[in-house]
Amino acid sequence: MARDRGAHARDRGLPRRAEAPSAPPGGRTRRPAAVQTSWIFGRHAVMAVLANPARRCRRVVVVPELAAEWRALVAAAAADLPVAAPEVIERRALEQLLPEGAVHQGIAVAADPLPPRALADIIAALPDAAAPHIVVVLDQVSDPHNVGAVLRSAAAFAARAVVVPDHGAPAATGVVAKAASGALETVPLVRVGNLARTLERLKAAGFWCVGLAADAPQSLATLDLPERVALVLGAEGTGLRRLTREGCDYLAHLPTRAATASLNVSNAAAVALYELTRRQWPGGGFGRPL
Repeated sequence: MARDRGAHARDRGLPRRAEAPSAPPGGRTRRPAAVQTSWIFGRHAVMAVLANPARRCRRVVVVPELAAEWRALVAAAAADLPVAAPEVIERRALEQLLPEGAVHQGIAVAADPLPPRALADIIAALPDAAAPHIVVVLDQVSDPHNVGAVLRSAAAFAARAVVVPDHGAPAATGVVAKAASGALETVPLVRVGNLARTLERLKAAGFWCVGLAADAPQSLATLDLPERVALVLGAEGTGLRRLTREGCDYLAHLPTRAATASLNVSNAAAVALYELTRRQWPGGGFGRPL
């Protein structure tokens, strides 16, 4: 049974006002940083980028053996693409554009970064209709493959956003996009300066914060949770930091066999998201079966 929010001896006031940025030395105005175009690769990731109106695509390249197929797909997905057609280049030339070992599947797109999203705007846009409203919060998860996989699970189970700290979390690179398999374009990846303060802001917006911890006394399935839940996961090995743990309303574990007690953080996120949506959307009403 969920506890009364008033039982928590915490300040539920407005978030602390951000300090104004200090002026640069000499009072001169800094020029805005140049846009850092990055390469996104892999079939699903590329097609999601081309279909996303928030993206500005600069260049699409494809290997010769896939040229005809990809010309048709790209033309169908992005009629307003600022390049007439994919450029056909040799596989070795494509691999030189990408990180070593990138699983590119013969295609890549150079695109500007997605515009940053504010958590306050995402919360304000939540519909009033009864439905699970889940936000995933990652505490010091630094592996881009894990962040991408969490995004993919968040998209599958209709999470509203994935929140990461500015410090220590990977940038939204092609590796993240490939692991997310298109979900980077549909689930906001929100960067915040202070994770503990962000949990307080979520609570002020009606979210209950549930941290996954192997040593928690109760399992996630036993909790009586409302429709708004912030699912908080820590890095493998170190888990949740102290302030993050203290900022959670509940700590819960996923029951596993003793011989395999540790789950990869992205696997744990998928299992937990399924459990949360299974109870609140019985019958799988959130979409087609996986």
